[in-house]
Amino acid sequence: MRNRTLSKIGTKLLRLRHDSSQTSQDRTAPADYGLDRGQVDAFVAGTLDAEGEAALAHQVARLLPFHWTWPNRVAEGMTQIIDHFGDQRELMAWLERHPGLPRLVARLYVFMGLLDWYSAVPAVVTAMREYRERTPYPPGLEPYLVPATDDDTLASIAFKIEKLLGEERTQEAVELALATAAWLQQIAPRVRELTPEIGDLGELMEQASQDVRAAAADI
Repeated sequence: MRNRTLSKIGTKLLRLRHDSSQTSQDRTAPADYGLDRGQVDAFVAGTLDAEGEAALAHQVARLLPFHWTWPNRVAEGMTQIIDHFGDQRELMAWLERHPGLPRLVARLYVFMGLLDWYSAVPAVVTAMREYRERTPYPPGLEPYLVPATDDDTLASIAFKIEKLLGEERTQEAVELALATAAWLQQIAPRVRELTPEIGDLGELMEQASQDVRAAAADI
C-alpha cells in the first residue's frame, strides 16, 4: 500500500456513504466477532505486546465490514482505537503492518476508497459507459454489474467487495477487486484523453492490483 494512494483518499476509508443507494445497515457481525477489551485498553495505553497487537489487528480486520452495525460495546472499542491513531487513514496503516487478513483488509479498503473516489468522476463514468457499449460485461464482472452505467457503478462494486469480506468470501472479494482494477486500467487512456488533469488512473490501478495480490498471497 503506497502513501500516494492513502493520501488521495484521505481519512474516509470506512466508506460511511449515508447518501449511497446501497447500505450495509442490515448486515450484522456473527456472534463470535468482537474486541478483547483488555487488549484494546492495553494497546491504547502502549502496554500490549506484539502477539496481543497482532491478535487485536485480526479482530479489527474481521469487524470492519460491519462498521454500519457495530453494537455499542464494539463501537466504543473501535472509537478508542481510531482515536488513538487520530484518523481512519492511520488505522489502515496500522493494519497494513500486520501480515495476513489485517493487511489484505487494509489494502481492499484502500481500493474501495479509490472506487468511491472515482465513482462520480464524469470522465470515468463516460469511459466506462463507452466501454460497455462495446463489451457489456468486462471479464469477471458480469455477476456484479447491472446493465446501466452511472455515477454509482464503482461505488456499488465497492459495496459488494465489502459484503464479500463480511461473508468471509475473501478470495471472491480479491477476485472482484482485481477484475475491477483490470477494467479501470483498460479505460484509463480514454479517461486521461477526456480529462488530462486526472492523472494516471492506469498506473494507480496497476499498483493497487499488485498490493492486493501480494497481501492475498499471505492468507
